[in-house]
Amino acid sequence: MPAPDDFVVTPYEVKGKVDYDRLRERFGTQELSPELLARLHHLAGGELHPLLRRGVYYSQRDLGPLLDGYANGRPFFLYSGRGPSGPLHTSHLLQFDLCQWFQRRLGVPMYIQITDDEKFWARSGLTREETAHWGLENLYDILALGFDPKRTHIFFDSRSIAALYPLAIRVARKISYSNVKAVFGFTPSTNIGLGFYTALQSVPAFWPSWAEGRAVPCLIPCGIDQDPHFRLTRDVAEGLGYPKPALVHSKMVPGLLGEGVMSTTGNRADDALFLNDPPKVVERKLRAAFTGGRATVEEQRRLGAVPEVCSIWALWRTRFAESDEKFEEVTRSCRSGELLCGDCKGQLIERVHAFYETHADAREKAKSWAESAIVTEPPRPL
Repeated sequence: MPAPDDFVVTPYEVKGKVDYDRLRERFGTQELSPELLARLHHLAGGELHPLLRRGVYYSQRDLGPLLDGYANGRPFFLYSGRGPSGPLHTSHLLQFDLCQWFQRRLGVPMYIQITDDEKFWARSGLTREETAHWGLENLYDILALGFDPKRTHIFFDSRSIAALYPLAIRVARKISYSNVKAVFGFTPSTNIGLGFYTALQSVPAFWPSWAEGRAVPCLIPCGIDQDPHFRLTRDVAEGLGYPKPALVHSKMVPGLLGEGVMSTTGNRADDALFLNDPPKVVERKLRAAFTGGRATVEEQRRLGAVPEVCSIWALWRTRFAESDEKFEEVTRSCRSGELLCGDCKGQLIERVHAFYETHADAREKAKSWAESAIVTEPPRPL
């Protein structure tokens, strides 16, 4: 029996207070070490994304060999995706922020999978029309982060199935139900769609190798909770003649209510900062958000606050402090008691409003090319 304070992390559920070092040991991943970050800093022309500099991405699989290959003239491609069940919130942007940075700094292609089928299978309360609708809405938000239309390709599962299925059937033959059941904890009542889904999710990791008839390495930035999906992908890669995809894993953003990670599961609308929240809702949510502050102003001035447990500090860390100077200022003044929680929230609200305005404009521009990037045919017959 797990200890009462233990935690659960799967692609479908996160419960308890996550110990990220223990989770990395459980999953058998490697540290995203200072040496790897230094190599990436060099390859990217002397720049590192804030999510890398601030330890939000902390774990990896086979990043070193992928960087070795790139340094020796062997290009790679990026792959990440989204299961559409509603509007995006700020935590959903972590992997796409990093992917956009990789694409911009290294000029690599990006493959995005919108898994409207998987969300229909996984959420009994969602209709097919809803997952398809949110798939497009989520896609516009993702592309608005600044992806290059010439280097970005989209698999929208229900619309791209003719492109995905020829390779998915080969992948599926390599994955046993016992493995899927062991990794995800499926029961006899789990629908067969979820059992097959891992095969579909593996296809983009192999697509360029299939299309080009040669081994093309893949890098998948994702939340650490999604690692189990890609363990199965990595297990079958070599048997299909393709490279194992490399991964970099992020920690998960704390929820605004201070109870676990930011999530849309259940009745938790106030736990997440959605990209379609109007200004008044943004302000209400952030004003009510959980912080690491003290019980009184006097106590906070004397003892300081604890930024590491604060949902507001987590938002500064992951998106809204673009410069290290600003992030260090917020962290220092919070810890010293100089910056009170109400003032910190007010500063963040201004940053969020500004981001939402620019993002809305970019989103409208993304609509002009999103459809043309959706892949609908296989590259060649199998």
